[in-house]
Amino acid sequence: MLVFYEERLALLSVPKTGSSAYLSALRDRADLVVAGPPELKHASVRRYDRFFQHMFQKMFDTEMEIMAVVRDPVDWLGSWYRYRSRPELDGHPNSTSGESFEGFVQAYLNTPRPAFADVGSQTEFFQTRSNGAGATHVFKYEHQDKILDFLQNRLNCEIQLPQENVSPKRDLDLSDKTLAKYRRKHASEFALHEAAQ
Repeated sequence: MLVFYEERLALLSVPKTGSSAYLSALRDRADLVVAGPPELKHASVRRYDRFFQHMFQKMFDTEMEIMAVVRDPVDWLGSWYRYRSRPELDGHPNSTSGESFEGFVQAYLNTPRPAFADVGSQTEFFQTRSNGAGATHVFKYEHQDKILDFLQNRLNCEIQLPQENVSPKRDLDLSDKTLAKYRRKHASEFALHEAAQ
C-alpha cells in the first residue's frame, strides 16, 4: 500500500495485480509505504478505511481517494495458480505443482477450499464497512496504460515499472463447464472487473 498525502491518494495493493512493481517504482515518492506484513501490505478497502483512513480523518480532517486494480477473474486465479507452483513451495500445503489449472479452479469452487486453492476473493477485497467509502478509482489490470497515465498525471512524475514476482509458466486450460460454474458461483467477481476502467 502506498499513500500520497499531498495528492490525497491511497494506492491499495490487491494481491496478484502487479502491486509489487508499483510499490518498487513509487516507494520513494510516497509519504506512507506499507510493504509488510502481508495483512497490512494487502489491506482491503474495509481494513484501510478502518485503520488508515480513520487516522487521516482524526489527525488531519481529510480523506484519501482510494485507487486499486482488479484483474479478470480467470486470469487472477491463473496468476495465483502459477505463483503457488514455485519450486520453493514443493511439499507445502499451498503448492499447486501437482495440480492442473482445471483442478485448481474446481478446488477454488469448493466449500471449504483446500489450502492450495484458498486465495481469497477480489470482491471481498473491495467490500466496504457499513459507514465507509469504497474505492474511488478502480482500473482493469490489463489497462496498464490507463493506470500509468492516471498515476503519472496525479503524482506529476514519470514512472518506470520494474518486473516483479514473475511466476512460472503453466498451462491454463479450463473447460467450458468449469468456467460456466465459476461465472455462475462468483458472478460478482466478473461484475467487479467489468465495471472497472
